[in-house]
Amino acid sequence: MGKTILITGASTGIGAAAARTLAEGNTIFVHYNSSEQPAREVAESVSAAGGTAHLIRADLSTREGCVSLVETLHTHTSALDALINNAGGLIRRNPIADGLEWELMDETFRLNTFSSMLLTSLCLPLLRKGSDPCVINMTSIAARHGAPSATIYGACKGALDSFTRGAAAELAPEIRVNAIAPGVIETPFHDKVSTPERMKQFEEKCPLKRNGSAEHIASAVRFILENDFLTGETIDVNGGMFMR
Repeated sequence: MGKTILITGASTGIGAAAARTLAEGNTIFVHYNSSEQPAREVAESVSAAGGTAHLIRADLSTREGCVSLVETLHTHTSALDALINNAGGLIRRNPIADGLEWELMDETFRLNTFSSMLLTSLCLPLLRKGSDPCVINMTSIAARHGAPSATIYGACKGALDSFTRGAAAELAPEIRVNAIAPGVIETPFHDKVSTPERMKQFEEKCPLKRNGSAEHIASAVRFILENDFLTGETIDVNGGMFMR
């Protein structure tokens, strides 16, 4: 492919799988915040697969962190072919009946929504110099079914889903913007927020009777990058837990 790609939240899970899947022949900027050693292992995997890896550390829950990431990016490249806005997470569950906490809402939106929106804007000068430039936002099945006990997170991803369509319309025909809405994916994402019992329940509710892997989502990332007639779309990869 010969592309220059920035993947946020690439030290573990979906971001790491995407970096490995896209490694061969490409330059991958592996973003991380606190997980330095896993990020280094991802970078080593990219290099071993025939790609070029660069590590960038930044706290994307802050405006300063987003700006710092892009400033660092400018020191390494003059063009960007793909921005994969993958960083995010369910900080903790907060049922509405327990009283939604303002600080948690603010933190969750900054991490999951505002960072992707701001990075898309900040990366435009680099993307405009790229080849078939593309932005991929990572939303969630939580935006589809409302995510009981994680309604803040679901609302964040719903907002990002809407932003995807708006950005696709606004940035066409120069830049394509799409999203992926993963279902229940077995990654470190769930370690602190979903018990083994809950994960088993997810499996039982899934028509395919299993949870997904990070590689399932990484394959969808590759598909979007390679299909230059796709924009404004959110691709659901969830084993049938949401159908339309």
